[in-house]
Formats: sequence, C-alpha cells, structure tokens
Amino acid sequence: MRAADERLDELGSLRSLSALNEKTVLLRLLGRLDEALVVGNEAVRQARFTGDREQLLGARIRRAQVLQYQGKFDEAIVELTGCVDEARGRDWSALEAFAVQNRGKCYFDQAEYEHALSDMTAAVFLREKLGASPAEIEGALTAVAVVQRFLEAQRAAAGEETPGADDGGGPA
Repeated sequence: MRAADERLDELGSLRSLSALNEKTVLLRLLGRLDEALVVGNEAVRQARFTGDREQLLGARIRRAQVLQYQGKFDEAIVELTGCVDEARGRDWSALEAFAVQNRGKCYFDQAEYEHALSDMTAAVFLREKLGASPAEIEGALTAVAVVQRFLEAQRAAAGEETPGADDGGGPA
C-alpha cells in the first residue's frame, strides 16, 4: 500500500493519459473509489479527445473496474459488454480478453456463475490465442475452476443436477 501511495505522489498532478490510467488503477487498489472514478472519467475523456480508439477502450475497461469495485455491477457489465463487442469487432484480442475477464468477475460478484463461467472460459481461449505465458494461462484456468465449483455448489443448493457430476451409483 505504501508503494502505491508513493507512486501516486510521484505522479502528482501529471495529466497524460498514461498517468491518468495508472492513477485510476492505483486509487482503485487503495480503495479510494470515488477518486478513482473521477480520474477514470478524465482518462476516458482524454482518450476520446486524442481519437485513439484502442486507448479509449482500455480507459473504459479500467473505469468499469472501478464501477465493479463500487458495487455498480449492472453499470460495469453494460460498459464491459460494449468494450467486448468493440474489441471483438476490431480484432483487438488482448483488450477483448481483458474486458471479458473483467465482465466475468462482475458476474461472479453477482453470483451469476453461468455467465461468469462463460466469460472466464472465453478469456482462457483468448489468452491462449494471444500466446500468453503459462503463468497467465494457469491463472485464467484457476479462475475457471473456482467459478465451476461455485456453480456446482449453487446448483446443488437449488437441487439441480450438475452436468457431468458423478451420481455416486457406480456402474450398473
């Protein structure tokens, strides 16, 4: 935490897009969510002004992360869905993976595990397509496994059959 505070001090009043993006992330990590949203909005405005669609998309995803942390899941999901669609349409696989994984986290936070699993699985495939490191792939696969367990528990609590689950009866 101290390192994040120190880095914020170093960034000071810098207003470059990269500084605003970094401040958004640091403020979010420090739990200063209202400030993070203000800076995130500023980053989105600046990215729009520059006309760089790819940087705008990244700023929108970071802003949506702040919305998620604020518990504004519906707003975050709407924003992230727009980001996923735009990234997919422009074949920006890295940004698509970033957006779809974050949308999956929003769904997970809302206990919408079916949607979360779909997004987390899509993120794994996108990362594989991008040639991500084994550690990144492993992290994404771990997220999928966690969501699967939560989904199975949710189904069990609702009395639903879990697809592929062992019925405990053994061979007939």
